Amino acid sequence: MMIYFDIAYLAVFACSAIICAVLILTKDFHMRDKGADAGAVQSAHAAPTPRIGGVAIGVGLIVSIFFVPSAIQHTYALFVVSLTPVFMAGLAEDLGYGVSPRWRLIAAALSSLLAIVLLEVWVARADVPGIDWLLGFVPLAVVFTMFATAGVCNAFNLIDGLNGLSSGTGIITALGLAAVAHLAGQAQLASISFMLIAALMGFLVFNFPWGKIFLGDAGAYSLGHTLAWFSVILMFRVPELSPWAVVLIFFWPLADTGFAIYRRRRSGRPTDQPDRLHFHQLVMRLLEIKCLGRGKRHIANPLAALVMLPFVALPVGFGVLLWDKPFWAFFAVICFGGLFVGSYMLALRVAISTRGSSAQGGRKGGFAFGSSK
Repeated sequence: MMIYFDIAYLAVFACSAIICAVLILTKDFHMRDKGADAGAVQSAHAAPTPRIGGVAIGVGLIVSIFFVPSAIQHTYALFVVSLTPVFMAGLAEDLGYGVSPRWRLIAAALSSLLAIVLLEVWVARADVPGIDWLLGFVPLAVVFTMFATAGVCNAFNLIDGLNGLSSGTGIITALGLAAVAHLAGQAQLASISFMLIAALMGFLVFNFPWGKIFLGDAGAYSLGHTLAWFSVILMFRVPELSPWAVVLIFFWPLADTGFAIYRRRRSGRPTDQPDRLHFHQLVMRLLEIKCLGRGKRHIANPLAALVMLPFVALPVGFGVLLWDKPFWAFFAVICFGGLFVGSYMLALRVAISTRGSSAQGGRKGGFAFGSSK
């Protein structure tokens, strides 16, 4: 059985990697506007790069259907079908057909609704008095599940700003879910998480460190949908699993997205208007300005991802340790929330001071604040 799964993971990895290689070699045929992405507000790269790495992830997930345990193969295949709306909307955007953030979010909600219908699973508890009572009403639980899972899709899209960051976060999150599944006696769900990891690793070979291909919206939204629904299914099967532990496992993308919404509303801007103030963007620019110098973004980009990923992994580790301890998991969420806000404000203050000193000394090393994902 172990040899079988080793071959399965290798097959999924190989399929994902081969698809990425083909997409890179044929980029002149599928990149409609080769300069648009590199010049975007949120861009952290300079050269036109294929943004349809999500195709490799999608193919990897389809191939994995043939290797998952037979007891859950039909259910898993139905789940993969539920990816269709969000994947297609993201792919259309990646190919340059201009799908707005609102419509991509609607597609994510439709994918969630499709998963609910096909799998007959939804979030039925939140470990919050009153809310748990409301979630006892199935229509409210369905709406809550659609909102929560679509939010996770959007969160993984928003952190997809550095080489290896979103895919690395996805791997860490999947490892956390696999660990909880193992601790809860759900070995089959753990094996599915490793299938996703194999697909992501095949992509990561070409994405990190030099960014030869990007996840794009199809990849980031599909990654968020997959991980969100793995957690929903795990909560459904394991009553002891605390929703707060799940929040810890998804902490970084959720915190970054929540703070981005707060930041934009406070400044009077639409919540879907890009800016360059995500945590990972501050870290990259500080590395570029204070350590590497201007013109070194090709180094600052992957280096910033390496700096960020340990901080992504820390709350995931606590989520695994506290998977069946709701009070302590909730306490950990509060603590990490405070640490996130405090460290973000510190990084922002340092960035502003750097910008000020750069302005006095000319444009050399200037800090670019603008309006990102």
